[in-house]
Amino acid sequence: MKKLILSAVVLFGTMSIQANVLPVSKDTKATVIVQTEYTEVTADAVPAAVKTALQTAYPGAKLEKAFVNEKKEYKLEISVGDQKATVYSDVNGNWLKI
Repeated sequence: MKKLILSAVVLFGTMSIQANVLPVSKDTKATVIVQTEYTEVTADAVPAAVKTALQTAYPGAKLEKAFVNEKKEYKLEISVGDQKATVYSDVNGNWLKI
């Protein structure tokens, strides 16, 4: 009986020691940066479908700057009155981000 109690005490003692020794990191961070490179293009280089979608969605909008990436996605800096915005479109005039 003494051996059984002694074994239980040793077993629980070693389990509590291992639980205290394991490192716990609270400062774990994951950073994912996804950046698509855009290059500036002239307003003439923007497809007609994109221009039509822009005038339909934002009547009277003025295209200030246009950029395109390798996926043929367009970043358009526009102004409507005194407000400015950046919108994103694919080559067919479908909005990606507004």
